[in-house]
Amino acid sequence: MASPVVIALDGPAASGKGTLAQAIASHYGFAYLDTGSLYRGVAYLLLREGEDPWDEAAAAARRFSLEEIAGADIRTREIGAAASVVAAQPAVRKALLDFQRNFARNPPGGAKGAVLDGRDIGTVVCPDATVKFFVIASPEVRALRRFLELRDEKPGLKEADVLADLMERDARDAGRSDAPMTKAPDAELLDTTHMTIEAAFAAARRVIDGVLQRCEG
Repeated sequence: MASPVVIALDGPAASGKGTLAQAIASHYGFAYLDTGSLYRGVAYLLLREGEDPWDEAAAAARRFSLEEIAGADIRTREIGAAASVVAAQPAVRKALLDFQRNFARNPPGGAKGAVLDGRDIGTVVCPDATVKFFVIASPEVRALRRFLELRDEKPGLKEADVLADLMERDARDAGRSDAPMTKAPDAELLDTTHMTIEAAFAAARRVIDGVLQRCEG
């Protein structure tokens, strides 16, 4: 049996990688995993129980399952900030690593491939991924995108605050000693600053189709 196709997308928050990853998975009929949801899920459970993200994260990660966060709102600023703290801890990343790798090796639903997006998919989780992308956008554009996502549920939110949060998170994700956010040497760089999602998807498809054709040949 042929190994499943694995497509890895890494990059900072609000770069567009999640939307792009879902579009790719839908187009090719692959399974999709937002690996950030794992860390957000752990953070959500910790905050729900009133536990410290630094002190209790590893234990929460070891007992974590996606069923525990089904239907939960894990996209708040508070959870996003806590998730970055959680993800910086080596013990947490180790606990969730097997889950991610098993998803890639054995895509659910009988899918012939898997699409994973996160911070270290192409460098740590799936270094042998079939196709890798590193998706970026300017901090200002990313802050605007996230602000537009959150402003209805948070009327007092300021775009400058969102930008500050993103910059702090970028520094933490890129500066952590274990599995920092960085571009894999063989990853395709995709800058979505001035791109629509349709244009980004078209660019990604060209790369993926080219790789798949070479693999089939």
